[in-house]
Amino acid sequence: MAKNKRMKIARIEKDLSQDQLAARVGVTRQTISMIESGKFNPSLQLCISICKQLDRTLDQLFWEEEENVE
Repeated sequence: MAKNKRMKIARIEKDLSQDQLAARVGVTRQTISMIESGKFNPSLQLCISICKQLDRTLDQLFWEEEENVE
């Protein structure tokens, strides 16, 4: 599982700490940290909640882009 840099960047752009985002979506700060570091695969419902708080779509935050292999 890859690190979720897009989620971390979006959180920082919204000027939210991990604690603040966690409180808004009903999880612990550790859960947010684990998602950002790629150590936890969140449920679809949690992904949707995070997207709503960060004003992003599921594709923008959680879709893993395939690398072009030539």
